[in-house]
Amino acid sequence: MHMNEERSVNAELGLKYMVSGDSISKGVVYDEARSKYVILEDNYVSLLQGKLTGALRNTARFGNTLLKGFGNLKRDVLKEKPDVVLIEYGGNDCDFHWEEIANDPEAEHNPKTAFPAFERMLLDMIDFLKNQGITPILMSLPPLNADNYFKWVSGNNPASEVNIMKFLGSVTKIYWWQERYNSTIIKVAEATRTKIIDVRGAFLQQPDYTQFICRDGIHPNKEGHRIIFDKVLDFFRTTEPHLLLDSPGQALHSR
Repeated sequence: MHMNEERSVNAELGLKYMVSGDSISKGVVYDEARSKYVILEDNYVSLLQGKLTGALRNTARFGNTLLKGFGNLKRDVLKEKPDVVLIEYGGNDCDFHWEEIANDPEAEHNPKTAFPAFERMLLDMIDFLKNQGITPILMSLPPLNADNYFKWVSGNNPASEVNIMKFLGSVTKIYWWQERYNSTIIKVAEATRTKIIDVRGAFLQQPDYTQFICRDGIHPNKEGHRIIFDKVLDFFRTTEPHLLLDSPGQALHSR
């Protein structure tokens, strides 16, 4: 089968892909030269465009928690009717309101999404998609750089650092806390027999993963997005080759 014929088969297949997530999937990076957050043109989702058999729509939003994202996903799914949804949440869910902690470290402080609620909602999201005949694919969280993130959330303010440290106990807790939410994503994937892309593993395999994270300690940088893209592509190549354009699996599947 010629490539043009193959492309027309893919167009006829008309598969629709959707990414549901937060600023990582939106492609947000910290631009050090301009000291502000910007959208990276070569983010992992835009790099995926044209690689899959069909249209890929990115519905990720800056600041999305699972609760916000699930609300939007329900609406988007009914309108778009995608076949496959990539799910990337947790970074904002496990986060705290750091300014409040800096002002009053002794008070009780909760993450944006409570730990049990995160698991429950993720299970609900998977259930909702599967009931619609949609294939969900989970993504694990890129690891954060705890030292840089601590500096970032305390605004390099010594008084804030002291207070936030009172609340945390140690900087390591930031990493451990995010790891808990990540382990929940893996647990949900296993419990629901949902496929998962091991984004975290792809970063941790690097000799020093911190060089692929922005100065804020949490957003992957341009090279970090390339790592995510390579991992997602590798996932499709090994588990769902028929969903990739111009792959041997696709040519066989199309005949």
